[in-house]
Amino acid sequence: MTLHFTRNRAALATAGLLLAAAAPTAYASLDAETAPAIAPAPTRGTPYIETRLFFGAERPDGGPAVTDRQFAAFVDKEVTPDFPDGLTVQNGRGQWRDANGKIEKERSYELILLYPVKAAAANDRRIEEVRRAYEKAFGQEAVARVDDRTRVDF
Repeated sequence: MTLHFTRNRAALATAGLLLAAAAPTAYASLDAETAPAIAPAPTRGTPYIETRLFFGAERPDGGPAVTDRQFAAFVDKEVTPDFPDGLTVQNGRGQWRDANGKIEKERSYELILLYPVKAAAANDRRIEEVRRAYEKAFGQEAVARVDDRTRVDF
C-alpha cells in the first residue's frame, strides 16, 4: 500500500513539474513578439477612416423613443448634406451605464461613415456637429463614436 501511494505521489509531482515547466512556453506564445507570424492583410484599396456613431433611441427624460422615421429625417437633414458620398445605418440593441450609474438597455442606431484619411480633419468637425445635434434634438446624454483606420476599395 505504501509503495502504491508513493508512486501516485511521485507521478503527481512529476506531472506538476512538467506543467510548471511548460506553462511559461505556453504563455510566451501569446506574446505578440514571439507569436507565429500572421499573413499580412492585402494592401488593396485606399487609406480611409471608418467612423461609427451609436445613437440611443430611448429618451432619458422618459419621453417617447426616437422612431425610425424620426431618425431617418435626422440623417437626411444633419448627416447626408455633409456626407453625400454614402453612409450605412444599422438597427441595433445596446446597453450602457448612464451618468447616474444605471444600466440602460435600449434600441439604437449605428451610423457608419467611410472617408479618405485626407478628409479626416474636416470631417471631424462635421461628425462632432452631428453628435451634438442628435443630443440636442432628442435629449440624449451622449452619442458614442469609434474611429478606425482601414483600407477601402470600391
